[in-house]
Amino acid sequence: MTINVGIIGVGNCASNLIQGLFYYKDVKSNNCIPGLMHPILGKYKLSDIKIVSAFDIDSRKVGADVSQAIKQEPNNTVKISDVPKLNVAISKGRVLDGIGEYMKGIVKTDSRKSVNIARELQDSGTEILINFLPVGSEKATRFYAREALKAGCAFLNGMPAFIASDKKWSNKFAKREIPIIGDDSKSQVGATILHRVLTKLCMNRGAVIDRTYQLNFGGNSDFLNMLERKRLKSKKISKTEAVQSQMIERLPDHQIHIGPSDFVPWLKSRKIAYVRIEGRLFGDVPFNLETKLDVEDKANSSGVIVDSIRCLKIALDRGLGGPLISASAYFCKHPPIQMSDDEARKRLEMFIDGKIER
Repeated sequence: MTINVGIIGVGNCASNLIQGLFYYKDVKSNNCIPGLMHPILGKYKLSDIKIVSAFDIDSRKVGADVSQAIKQEPNNTVKISDVPKLNVAISKGRVLDGIGEYMKGIVKTDSRKSVNIARELQDSGTEILINFLPVGSEKATRFYAREALKAGCAFLNGMPAFIASDKKWSNKFAKREIPIIGDDSKSQVGATILHRVLTKLCMNRGAVIDRTYQLNFGGNSDFLNMLERKRLKSKKISKTEAVQSQMIERLPDHQIHIGPSDFVPWLKSRKIAYVRIEGRLFGDVPFNLETKLDVEDKANSSGVIVDSIRCLKIALDRGLGGPLISASAYFCKHPPIQMSDDEARKRLEMFIDGKIER
């Protein structure tokens, strides 16, 4: 009983995810396991997830076994597990807009011709394709989404180019009866989920939020790439709407600021986030709330991705197509339908148990 997975972009997210599959390979029960929301989801364990295809454009990775490619620069996520040889070579993908201005000197583009992506997905038996492309890769994301549709692969859109939340694209997946989760994965305990929960707390307790910010910085290639502000349009929309959706009334644009702030190389794959909320309590008495999150960025991502993969497999088993509404709402910043995280979690558990369709 396996789940055959393909990965677009073998960077830090892919590295931590693949290491995690071996870190948790012996988990066989639904006992409380540190780091896992669902040790077993439906009938699937993490050890059921198999990487069968992977695509990148860096010459240090293309042609290498996945187990070796995840160690190559500019990857710098923490090591949590050894990964044995997987006998899966990295295929040359398409560049398109995948390399930004600040990454041109970091990524060494392979000179080989890109493979036929859809054919590679079919030949490898890939069931679920994960998009780990860099922020700003709008054209590349749409290209790979089309290839997934051609190959009949479920699609997990982990980055902020809008596919699952775009009616035109979600209808394409529904028409082909192919499931999709997206867009832009939340982290397990990240800045977005923290900001959303604090915002919802204020709303539920009758407090008024007048203004808020979320500032993020880190030392991995994501943050270097995001120094190019023109690549941030979808990212800022995704992160801002994730918080605005929890408000009773939207804040004016000039009273909410959410987005990456800077690149600090020595932080490597650590991410630091500051969240501040200013508002009023009973009698219009003011309050200020400020918190700091310091976290290993990609390990924070993987705890959500492993559940997303298994939800897509359940959808494949049930013959479902189109966006998975509950899973997208719980796992992603910019889903087709925003919900509170409590409501999304309840609906997700109902989906897993087969009590609701999606």
